[in-house]
Amino acid sequence: MTQDTKLALITGASRGLGAALAEALAPTHHIVAVARTTGALEELDDRIRARGGSATLAPMDVTDPAAMATLCRGIHDRWGRLDLWLHTAIHAAPLSPANFVDAKDWTKSIAVNATAASVLIPYVAPLLGETGQAVFFDDPRAGQKFFGAYGATKAAQMALARSWAAETERTGPRVRIVEPAPMPTALRARFFPGENRESLTPCADEAGRIVSVL
Repeated sequence: MTQDTKLALITGASRGLGAALAEALAPTHHIVAVARTTGALEELDDRIRARGGSATLAPMDVTDPAAMATLCRGIHDRWGRLDLWLHTAIHAAPLSPANFVDAKDWTKSIAVNATAASVLIPYVAPLLGETGQAVFFDDPRAGQKFFGAYGATKAAQMALARSWAAETERTGPRVRIVEPAPMPTALRARFFPGENRESLTPCADEAGRIVSVL
């Protein structure tokens, strides 16, 4: 990695869109890949290296504020900056009528989908400075039948991201909200188990589209 190499932090990088974005960015960015699953991160690292890129693996839980503080302090001490942050970490609670939402699923949904973003934004913002970019990924399910826990907590994350985007419009960093095309991810399979996945957009194709507009 040279001094001029761009740096991209991807939270939720072990699979799905997060992993695809890491691979798409590998030719131009050093990837800081955050996820809980060490094995999946190591497999991602192999694919990044195969594309001529490099990565720093951070097997951490985004719901652990101390771990996220350590992560961001480590980025500051080693590189002093970030060029890009892509936040793909998500918890897909089982579909359920609102009056049957499990308390543990609700608590985990809040922690992963909403609180983690509220913790990370103040940690990451100084690393992005005025010129960096933060990207959040919308999946507008709020108010849909059986999506109570997921829809409500994802909407909370989006509301926070939109506020940050409005607040930094003139000063930076640039905050983007992207709504990806439907992809054959494990998350989507939990929501639509009988869906014809051949009609969905491959994660690699969607990641390439997103990277092209950043």
